[in-house]
Amino acid sequence: MQPARSCLAILLAAGEGTRMRSQRPKVLHEIGGRSLLGHALTALATAGADRVVVVVGPGREDVAEAARRLLPELTIAVQAERRGTAHAALAAREALAAGFDDVIVAFADTPLIRPDTFGALRAELARGACVVALGFEAQDPTGYGRLLLRDGALEAIVEHKDATPDQRAVRFCNAGLMALDGKNALSLLEAIGNDNAQSEFYLPDAVALARGRGLEARAIAAPESEVQGVNDRIQLATAEAEFQRRKRREVMAAGATLTAPETVFFSHDTAIGRDVLIEPHVVFGPGVSVADGAVIHAFSHLEGAEVGPQASVGPYARLRPGARLADKAKVGNFVEIKAAEIGAGAKVSHLTYIGDATVGAEANIGAGTITCNYDGFFKYRTIIGEGAFVGSNSSLVAPVTIGAGAIVGSGSVVTEDVAADALALGRGRQVVKDGWAKSFREAAQARKAAVSKP
Repeated sequence: MQPARSCLAILLAAGEGTRMRSQRPKVLHEIGGRSLLGHALTALATAGADRVVVVVGPGREDVAEAARRLLPELTIAVQAERRGTAHAALAAREALAAGFDDVIVAFADTPLIRPDTFGALRAELARGACVVALGFEAQDPTGYGRLLLRDGALEAIVEHKDATPDQRAVRFCNAGLMALDGKNALSLLEAIGNDNAQSEFYLPDAVALARGRGLEARAIAAPESEVQGVNDRIQLATAEAEFQRRKRREVMAAGATLTAPETVFFSHDTAIGRDVLIEPHVVFGPGVSVADGAVIHAFSHLEGAEVGPQASVGPYARLRPGARLADKAKVGNFVEIKAAEIGAGAKVSHLTYIGDATVGAEANIGAGTITCNYDGFFKYRTIIGEGAFVGSNSSLVAPVTIGAGAIVGSGSVVTEDVAADALALGRGRQVVKDGWAKSFREAAQARKAAVSKP
């Protein structure tokens, strides 16, 4: 068995992204709830990169920090001057000199490259190529460099402005990404000159240099949708659409039903089980898992939530971070759940807010019920026992516990614990206490200050 080949990935993330018209760096804009940078880093790591160097621009500690959060062991290099793609790759000179078998040069603003495509680039290096370019068949090749092949080998990469009429007729275009044989990568990059109109050092020039040394250059193809770059908000939306198309197909292929796929939007980490039914106009934010057999009804929004087997959500429901639904739990229309566990078989059917709470198995929460979990300074928890019944339009003022099997009468304001199997009727005359609110705020602010002290 051949020993595994080592791989260095150099991810170029130093572009200013001025066309995004944003204070945020281009590579930190998101598709599917993950940054462009994050998509590229994840694909490279999945493709087996042993070391990753992210090249950032001067003063871009925000990009560097985001990269470290995603992949703590990576290296940051700074391209002090923006003088072309080859110049950017040379910012990783120390890593290039370390003797990796394969070197991949990728772009953080090309976020949809699949790990298998990076693997295909590496496979060509293992077969003896020195330089491997990634290409695509362009619907409209205007403006792209052309990959010129002869007898299966890559003969040259010619920029559109320099191409002859015959060469411009070629639709096989340069995607920009490139793989280099590690033994030659550094010397090839160092040999690239800047004798061009922009006086910049361009990565595609590695092809001609390799051929001039009698080394082989090749090209492989990927779909145009995979290699699309993001330079402005329009292209960002196009990339988002492609990501969603992929994710929908992935979810359906794994055994879920989407009745109107084009109206459902996923995050990069959405996990959907088998026999899940997702109705139209559902949005999944980051951190959502839906177990087998659950139903997500139309016009629901979920983020940071866990939906258990055969649970039901919506229509028009919102699950916020920390929402956890157990087996066969029901969260109905116009219900919001936040940082709360809904037990097995429990029902929160309509027009209700449950926050910072635990709802026991088989409990029933009536319409219009809310947990009053926030006093303006601190949040408190509500505990509702198994089999409890809370009548409509009730307010449960936390911290409070409703015992197992207890009943809360409709329209009650519950401020004290209710024992198991007891009946609570919390309706009474209005009481006004002058100056109480001011005293409460002063005491709460003093308490909050004390808690915040180191």
